Amino acid sequence: MDNPTRDDGAAADEALIARWQGGDQRAATELVGRHAQALARFAVSHGVRDEVEELVQDTFVRAFNSLQSFRADSSLRTWLFTILKRLVLDRQRAERRQRNKVELDEGHAIDEFDALDGMVADEALVRVRQATARLSPMQRDVFALRVNEGLPYAEIARVVESTEGACRVHYHNAMRAIKEYMTDD
Repeated sequence: MDNPTRDDGAAADEALIARWQGGDQRAATELVGRHAQALARFAVSHGVRDEVEELVQDTFVRAFNSLQSFRADSSLRTWLFTILKRLVLDRQRAERRQRNKVELDEGHAIDEFDALDGMVADEALVRVRQATARLSPMQRDVFALRVNEGLPYAEIARVVESTEGACRVHYHNAMRAIKEYMTDD
């Protein structure tokens, strides 16, 4: 089933890209405005708590620097999610290497609430977040992209570098695990 809004969004992105490539700097600002919030949510869903804005900015810097290689096989937003995911993975690897080099004291083990927790104190949301934290990384990615961003399975498959069928299975398993967690007390 076609989604005309998604088609209109892709057409708008293509027009903005063409304007930016033609020298219109405002087009880049509009592209950032269209996608920054979704990228920030995706970063938070990956456990990024600090420097979300910096990570989103780095995503756009990389995208704009390699825009000539964007083939439009997927939507611009999907491509941006892919770039962001790689940046998050790179950051996590660097943090793991750093932790291996430096012994942490107990103060670093304290869990902090991120901005989303502070803004939304709903107990159900907290339980869902606890449940999603227990998912495998692949399930968490698929779940976040499907639920938070409304991406179709084909685009999710491109972001997570898997197949559409596998993404459906991961989403189904994630939903089942979250429902089980929510009903356990």
